[in-house]
Amino acid sequence: MLEAINTDGKSIGSKQTFKGMNFLQLADYSTDQILYLLNEAVELKKLQKQGKPHSFLSGKVLGMIFEKSSTRTRVSFEVGMLQLGGHAIFLSSKDIQLGRGESISDTAKVLSRYIDGIMIRTFSHESVEELASHATVPVINGLTDLQHPTQVLADLLTILEHKGKLAGLKLCYIGDGNNNMAHSLMEGAAKVGMDISIASPSGYMPNEEITKRAAQAGMETGSTVTITTDPYEAIKNADVVVTDVWTSMGQEEETAIRLKAFQGFQVNEELCSHANKDFIFLHCLPAHRGEEVTSEIIDGPHSVVFDEAENRLHAQKAILKLLLS
Repeated sequence: MLEAINTDGKSIGSKQTFKGMNFLQLADYSTDQILYLLNEAVELKKLQKQGKPHSFLSGKVLGMIFEKSSTRTRVSFEVGMLQLGGHAIFLSSKDIQLGRGESISDTAKVLSRYIDGIMIRTFSHESVEELASHATVPVINGLTDLQHPTQVLADLLTILEHKGKLAGLKLCYIGDGNNNMAHSLMEGAAKVGMDISIASPSGYMPNEEITKRAAQAGMETGSTVTITTDPYEAIKNADVVVTDVWTSMGQEEETAIRLKAFQGFQVNEELCSHANKDFIFLHCLPAHRGEEVTSEIIDGPHSVVFDEAENRLHAQKAILKLLLS
């Protein structure tokens, strides 16, 4: 085990228990479990880069349900399963009975008889929770409107690689606070001891329950959670700057309203001049260049968005290995 990831200067060396667990939101995981997942991701990435076989899931099958389209989620999970020696099956909601009215509970029970794990990317977080409550195999949340935990695990891995640590850093998120990325970033950052500040326009603040949960986690790790309507206040002394699209899938009818509401929240060179000089920039992609972020930032020297995109593969392989093996 790698012994470099820690929150308090002490290495995390003991194996964590993941038996019987799902991966629905980072709040369900302890600090040690998240750090252990990151350790596994680092080790799996090393094996892949060295061209060494790592078939920990030989014979295992992952079913992937997609109600929302994706580039990174589908490719990274499918490739990840292949590299781990297993197989992934793409299940479009249009092609399975779930899309024709079969209940989520029946779908969960049937799929559990065939496969070793389920990854689902959908709209409602409640649907994922219902699927997990009836499945007898691990369920992984590939994205809901409320949470995006697989992306944030990859983000934490990327920050670790570029900053050498997590605890004590400040992460700033600017944009739509009532957004799956903002919610999972709050939970993830607080769990690993990072301060997080979120700047959003009034009316687009994060979910109150998730905010309280993240603040409670921060009390245990020594991190702070700050919510503000002032992007300049949020970004001051930030080590990591993150944004996301202003209009997510399913919100297209709100585009004009959102473009107006988010004026002044664009991540650009002027705003980023208030962050630390060695800040790194993250975006889960796809990006709307010229809206939430300028090309000068996303293509500039501070941007690590393509390292971040690659790390979806390695972070998710860690989740798959520990939940399915």
